[in-house]
This record gives sequence, structure tokens and C-alpha cells, in this order.
Amino acid sequence: MQKEVMVALISLAGTIAGSFGGVLASSKLTTYRLRLLENKVDKHNRFAERLPVVEEKIKVLNHRVEDLEHAEAAQSMRSK
Repeated sequence: MQKEVMVALISLAGTIAGSFGGVLASSKLTTYRLRLLENKVDKHNRFAERLPVVEEKIKVLNHRVEDLEHAEAAQSMRSK
């Protein structure tokens, strides 16, 4: 009878240790993946913050090109 109880207790200890180890490993993996996702979100947010600035610069450049084209067209009309 003693042997069966000892085997059961050892099995219980092994099961508890294995379950605890699995939970720890799963927790570490989840934390790692969350950290990666947070980094990706941070990159996306920085991009989203810079995008309106770039759009405004493109708009300004387009206006400058249009002004230069109009000035060139007006000058070529005067030259004729």
C-alpha cells in the first residue's frame, strides 16, 4: 500500500511541476508576442504621425511646381 501512495504522490508532484512549467512557458511566450506587437504598433503610430506632415509638404511642392509652370508659360508667351 505504501508503494502505491508514494507513486501517486510522485506522479502528483510531477504533474503539478509540469503544469506549472507549461503555464510559465506560455506566459513568457505571450509576453514576448505582446512586446513584438507593441513595437509594431509604435512604428505604425510614428508613421501615422508623420504622414500628415509629408502630405502637407507634397501639397506645397505641387503648388510650387504649378507656379513655376505658370510662370514659364507666361514667359514663353511674352517671348513669342
